[in-house]
Amino acid sequence: MQPFTYHQSESTADAVRALTSPVAVPLGGGTDLLVAMKEHIAHPETLVDLRRIPGARAVELHDDGSARLGCAVRIEDLAAHAGITKRYAALAQAAAAVGTPQLRTMGTLGGNLAQRPRCWYFRGGLPCFKNGAADCLAETGENHYHGLFTTGTCHAVHPSDPLVALTALEAAVEVTGASGVRTLTLAALFEGAAQRPEREVTLAPGEFISAVLLPASAAGGVQFYEKLMQRGAWDFATVSLAAHRGVDGTVRMAFGGLSLGPCRVNPSVEEDVTTGDLDDDSIDALAERAMYDAKPLEHNGYKVWQAQALLRRAMRRLDPL
Repeated sequence: MQPFTYHQSESTADAVRALTSPVAVPLGGGTDLLVAMKEHIAHPETLVDLRRIPGARAVELHDDGSARLGCAVRIEDLAAHAGITKRYAALAQAAAAVGTPQLRTMGTLGGNLAQRPRCWYFRGGLPCFKNGAADCLAETGENHYHGLFTTGTCHAVHPSDPLVALTALEAAVEVTGASGVRTLTLAALFEGAAQRPEREVTLAPGEFISAVLLPASAAGGVQFYEKLMQRGAWDFATVSLAAHRGVDGTVRMAFGGLSLGPCRVNPSVEEDVTTGDLDDDSIDALAERAMYDAKPLEHNGYKVWQAQALLRRAMRRLDPL
């Protein structure tokens, strides 16, 4: 690992000033960043610690059902928080599914969203698209754990569990930088993730994710997160699914393990699930329709069947009748 300096920020303004340097990057728990530095795929000269910024670790639950989650809220705190569990069960379950207890205790929400993909070609320093080459080596190589919905050259998937739940709950992110504060949808945050080699998120130089924002519509209803893994625990998802039937009856669902950013289930499928009263034939047809646009590679076609199985279970759990 190359030498670096450490800067502990005590305020948002201080963090913004420190991050104006082109060789500085934000630091949360460091569970991915420090590994990326050891693997020589990240080369910062200054790490700007955001964890002591006032409000960075705050979980703010508002009376209208909305919430603001600071960037440095630990994953374990989300999983164990009584208010999160009661209001946003899918998020608490997704947080509890992250890595090991040690990683959940160190890792932060902002860092979890901004982490780099775990593709073995990329992490191994091989000449893939994310390492500066023209092509994705997984396209014709070992691609058992790669994506089905690819919107660019890279076929890797985003490893975050909370991202899947936050997508189903229609969360947004607050982004802070020298130009001020702006709010992005998750789709906008990851726009072009498979087309950019240097990073997956659309943060401008010096910007950082300062908070995650949950709308009032995300609270309550029926919601859950389910994750399929190669191992029984402490592994990344082969496929995962978060689902939410809001108090107004509207259904939102999202996949994990299938793309390099947020992956909402086909809206037409969500609309049909919203109506409820689905028989087995209807559920099978909707599960197939949800995967019409999937583009399996040579070795990951099994993910289509896994995704459909998760969808079938979810639709039965969401049916109000």
